[in-house]
Amino acid sequence: MRTIASLLFVLLGLVITSNSAIADADPGRRSCDGDTRPQVTFVEMQSFDLMRRTQLTLKGKLSVPQGHGCGRASPSQNDLPAVVILHGSSGVDFRGNFYSESLTRVGIATLEIDMWEARGVTGVADRPPLPMSTYPDAFAALAFLSAYSGIDPQRIGVLGFSWGGVMSMATATEGVVAQFGGGQLRFKAHVAHYPICYAYNNPYIPNSQFGSHAGNPLTGAPILVQIGTNDDYDMGTGPCIALRAGLAEAEQALMHVITYDGAYHDWDRLLVPTTGQDPFSHRGEGGLIRLVPNVDDAYHARERVVRFFQHNL
Repeated sequence: MRTIASLLFVLLGLVITSNSAIADADPGRRSCDGDTRPQVTFVEMQSFDLMRRTQLTLKGKLSVPQGHGCGRASPSQNDLPAVVILHGSSGVDFRGNFYSESLTRVGIATLEIDMWEARGVTGVADRPPLPMSTYPDAFAALAFLSAYSGIDPQRIGVLGFSWGGVMSMATATEGVVAQFGGGQLRFKAHVAHYPICYAYNNPYIPNSQFGSHAGNPLTGAPILVQIGTNDDYDMGTGPCIALRAGLAEAEQALMHVITYDGAYHDWDRLLVPTTGQDPFSHRGEGGLIRLVPNVDDAYHARERVVRFFQHNL
């Protein structure tokens, strides 16, 4: 009986398909304020639906830098780093483009995937039961980029928001790499925004082990976590800080936690403020969530993300 990882590798031959390529580079735009726009292609890749135990076709938006990036020498044909972008429970929204624009400007390609459309779900009310359900999607995107001409397969990172942040942190563990990446596909750097840290090493949540002390060592790739003090899921920054503090000393050095005073969940989602209900909020007790944008924090967080990937990819 095939494992999930082996099924993903069987699908590698099908992994690269694309449509609607947009050749939108303007040769006259070469300054850092208006650098050459990326080549944008809408692509498809094969993943696996853990709930239905069937093959799944994901759609994604691939943005590849053209020419030079600000402060970066012109890349050779095959050395571009790249970042997979994983959305939150609300699905693809403002945040993907917000970060992709800055990453491509410095010469880092991005691939934002849509995990909901392929499953026929729309958000919090009918999303999969646990983020583990979509772990194969992260590795399907990694496999896609690893096989894509012009991308360096050894320099691929991942950025996730909320639900996607949980995935980004999980993919930094050897257990998840072994189960879903065949032990070979792995990211070089991880960014997790408000990743619901209380869910890790939680005795009430299956497969939540994080760190060597919990039997699931980290891969050795650096991890950047950014979270607000008014987050309604973790009820502040305590769980993320405690999660790092509980790691072995060598693993603590891999994980960096940045906190934003007064920031709510989804503070870099620069859309109108909103509220909702989520059973995952309030450390699993469920309740009201407040999604309140903060423009200054959003831009500061984006700068940190770009610098982190520039340094680690």
